[in-house]
Parts: sequence; C-alpha cells; structure tokens
Amino acid sequence: MFEGEIMIKRKLYLNRIREFYHSDLIKVLTGIRRCGKSTLLKQIIEEIKEEGINENHIIYINFEDVDFSYIQTYLDLNKYVKEKIDDEEKYYLFFDEVQMVSGWERAINSFRATLNVSIFVTGSSSKLLSGELATLLSGRYVTFKIAPFSFKEVVQLKQISDKRDIEDAFNDYLLWGGLPQRFEIHSLDGMKTYLRDVFDAIVLKDIAKRHNVKNVNLFGRVVEFLVTNPGQSFSTTNMVKAFEKDGIPVSTKTIYQSLDYAEEAYLMEKISAYDMREKRILARKDKYYLTDLGLGQILNVNKKAQFGAYLENIVYNELVARGYNVSIGNNNGKEIDFIATKHNSLEYYQVCFTLADEETKEREFGAYDNIKDNYPKYIITTDKLDYSWSGIIHKNIIDWLLEN
Repeated sequence: MFEGEIMIKRKLYLNRIREFYHSDLIKVLTGIRRCGKSTLLKQIIEEIKEEGINENHIIYINFEDVDFSYIQTYLDLNKYVKEKIDDEEKYYLFFDEVQMVSGWERAINSFRATLNVSIFVTGSSSKLLSGELATLLSGRYVTFKIAPFSFKEVVQLKQISDKRDIEDAFNDYLLWGGLPQRFEIHSLDGMKTYLRDVFDAIVLKDIAKRHNVKNVNLFGRVVEFLVTNPGQSFSTTNMVKAFEKDGIPVSTKTIYQSLDYAEEAYLMEKISAYDMREKRILARKDKYYLTDLGLGQILNVNKKAQFGAYLENIVYNELVARGYNVSIGNNNGKEIDFIATKHNSLEYYQVCFTLADEETKEREFGAYDNIKDNYPKYIITTDKLDYSWSGIIHKNIIDWLLEN
C-alpha cells in the first residue's frame, strides 16, 4: 500500500497504541505538522495487516491528498465510507488530517455508534477534540501526542554507531531538530527551504487561516520573536517594549492570543513554574519550549546561537516523549529546570551546556540545596567527564538521550 517510503519503526508510539488497535475507542493522534503522524498511521496499518486483517477491510484517507479533495463535509465522508463497507466484519478506518473535513465529528461519532469499526484519526491541532467531539465522545477516545524524531530515532535512522558520527549527528540535531522529512534533504540550503516552508504552512494554514487572523504580518513577527527565544521566562511587557522599539505597536492581548495559537498548532509548549515550598503553581512564571528546534533556527538570522537554551529544550522534549509531566521548580528562590513526574515517580533535572567552571558547578549543584527527599536528581550537560557528586547524578546529554 505504501511502497517506496523509507522509514524507521516509531516503537515508542507503536508500543503505546498497539493495545488499542482493535478497540472501539477512537484513537486520536495529534502533533505538529510534518512530525510523522501519517507515517505512523501507515506503520499501524502494516502491523494490523501482519495480524491477518484483509486489506479490503482497511480504509485510509489522507485529506491533504488532492484525490480526496471532493470529501468536503461529514456527509461526503459518511457516503464514501458507507460505500466501502459491504459485510459485517470489522473495518479499520484511518483519517489523516481529519480537521479539513467540515463537521467531521458527526461522521466519526456515527461510524462509532453504528458500524463495526476501529477508528484512527490524526490532526495538527491540540484542540482537535474540543467542542462538539469532546461532548459526543466523552470517555470514548484515547489520545496520543506525536513528536518529531527523538535523537535516538535519528541515530537509528542514520544507522550510525561510531562515537564521532553520533556526536556530529547530535550537533546537527541541536540546531536543526528532528522533523522526519528534513533528513531526506542533503543540502543545507535545501533543508532550510524545507523547514521554512513547514513554518510558513503552520503560520498561514494551521493558524492564520483557521483563526481568520487579520494582520498576518504582525502575527508572523510575534511568532518569530517567540520561537527564536526558547526557554526564556515569558514577559508580555518586555515583548511590547521590544516591538515598540522597532516602531511596531502591539497589544498584550495580541501577544497572548498569538501564544495560544502557536500552542494549539504545536509550534511550542508552555510549562508552568511550581513553588516546591508552597506547593502551588506560580502565576506569570511560564516558559515556552519549541516542539522542534529547526523551526526556530531558520528564523534565528544574525542572532547568536543559544546552545544552553537549545540543550534545555531538547531535554524538555525528551522528558515529554518519555511520558513525563514536566514543570519548572522553584526551590526557595532557586530554579530547578525541570520536575518530571510519571505515575508515582519523580525526578529533578538541571541542564547546562558545560560544568567547566566552578561558578557554574556551584550554581547547578546548589539548585538542589535543601531538597531533602530521595528522588533522583540529575544534571545534564555536554561534558564527557562524570561530575556526579553527593548523590546528584551527572550525565552526558548524548548518553542520556540514547538510554532505554
């Protein structure tokens, strides 16, 4: 069905989704544009075919494919699917970028309620399940957030094992991220063009068109400011002043709205600060991290590379991909980069580029002062020497990313 595609098995996600293959729960895969959702659907299809499911009982529609452009509404979709089903056996329905169909929720709910089907849908909006569908399908769906390639997946894709090649691949990943298709492009200019096209598609199609943004140029400038400053403490006041300095009037309302839209399209994610002593979320202490660093780098023209921030961004994305809930910690005025929780476990993370000088060591290790619990405490850097001390575990970023 999908000949000619070169891909790696996305085991991290397949292992999570596999138990739901034959369930009547609707499987919803969301994530940033071009992160690999379509490929993952195809891998699921190949796995269920290997289980013995007849290809005639698999219906796949990519709504970005012009061949299906005539399916505009939920009535069109309903008609197409009903015409494909001709027996009582279970059918497997795969709808890629389903939000492009007007009223798609009605068709999906009808299929679930009246047919013997297993349904998979993908979309590039975090609000795919907002509104009517959330009401109609309450408790009847499971969601899976899909990310661009992790560094471990990049190493698998490139089939490299030599330590120097792995380090080169990491340096490339640190700047240009893990959007899968960019690894098929071998020239730097070509890759930049591709990433710029993806960014423009997110801004123009996934955000501006969807939300009917009037001043697209201003919106683009605001988003550009956000994505070229990952991991910085957010201040609308500072942003307004920066724009005013360039003679561009912008309101705090516009900035907050732009942030909401960028989050919804998975361009970036917000992380809140948690006061460890007061055990509460701190107001207006949010940070934003890019879903893919390459989309920030193409806009980072004539600006100094922020390698420490990029490293922090990579650690955040990896923790999320591993299934952790992540927040910033405030330990009596000292910031803990990340508090990562999953089930009943908790881990602390400090991230910096290097521990080469004593002042940095004192700051990073000192962030854990007065934390008396026995949960693991990590410091992640690019250093190859092991600086672990007093129960605090130091790890090299590449070694940590290739674990498990």
